[in-house]
Amino acid sequence: MGDALKIPSHTFAEKISKGRMMIKSLFRISVSLGLIGIILGIVMGIRQDFVLMPAHAHLNLLGFVTMFLSALYYRVVPEAAASALARYQAIVSVAGAVVFPIGIGCVLLGGHDRFEPVVVAGALTVLLGMALFAVIVFRTSGQQRAMPAAAEGRPRARVIS
Repeated sequence: MGDALKIPSHTFAEKISKGRMMIKSLFRISVSLGLIGIILGIVMGIRQDFVLMPAHAHLNLLGFVTMFLSALYYRVVPEAAASALARYQAIVSVAGAVVFPIGIGCVLLGGHDRFEPVVVAGALTVLLGMALFAVIVFRTSGQQRAMPAAAEGRPRARVIS
């Protein structure tokens, strides 16, 4: 009877596997948003209309650079990616990286009154995502690695003198 109420615990290997899937998703989403940002920049250049430059810049910085860097951190520190907080951070960051530039673009195209709340919500979502990432980095950056790099199949760094 007591066994029926037990919640199955996830092993560390299962958590690492979920972390790898999250990392792969972050890389793919960041590169996709980077492509959209580059295409937007090219279209602005062709049309010689740069009114959306702030939206373009925020899309590239938040959507590509910031998410790509967080994915790299999670790749280097798999213990960080294994946490449930990391998955929440990834979801929040993706939402902010999409909503914030869209809101900026809509405001710039003349919808100030209607879309200002979207910009504010997007900015606060980005802030929350970065705050969650900061918590994750502060919790995990000083930890000893579970395995040496060579045991993970990665080549060792060579010192050149």
